[in-house]
Amino acid sequence: MAHSTEQAEQFRAASRRYSDASVLMHEAIARKAGLSGTDHKHLGLIMQHGELTAGDLARLTGLTTGAVTGLIDRLEQKKLVKRQYVENDRRKVIIVPETKNALKLLSPLFTSLSAKTAELMETFSAKELAAIHRYFTEAAKVMAEVTGELNEDQ
Repeated sequence: MAHSTEQAEQFRAASRRYSDASVLMHEAIARKAGLSGTDHKHLGLIMQHGELTAGDLARLTGLTTGAVTGLIDRLEQKKLVKRQYVENDRRKVIIVPETKNALKLLSPLFTSLSAKTAELMETFSAKELAAIHRYFTEAAKVMAEVTGELNEDQ
């Protein structure tokens, strides 16, 4: 389905504004929580996956193993993750989120966003929400693909 150049540019401009607003909001939330924006987002990834090896986290994020060690150190110091060593291979480390602590820290900071997002969603029809959901799902796949391509160069 073809779109006009003007429509495409308006869409890209709105997408950039959304992306910028998202980054700035998450940076503000992270600061309130005493984290950096990237540590906050990486904690979210760890929580989504439940538990990861340090190597898995490096591959997922594109971070070096040294940067992953620093990230884990910072999050562990704040009791947001813990290291579990594999019994038969102490070199292998599993990163486990301390979900209760993370939610206690972060949930209050998302209260306003959650309420305002719910209000906004009520203004869309089920069909519109389905289209928005499809866009975000497919856009996330595109971004993951590009991220993988960029990380291959490292």
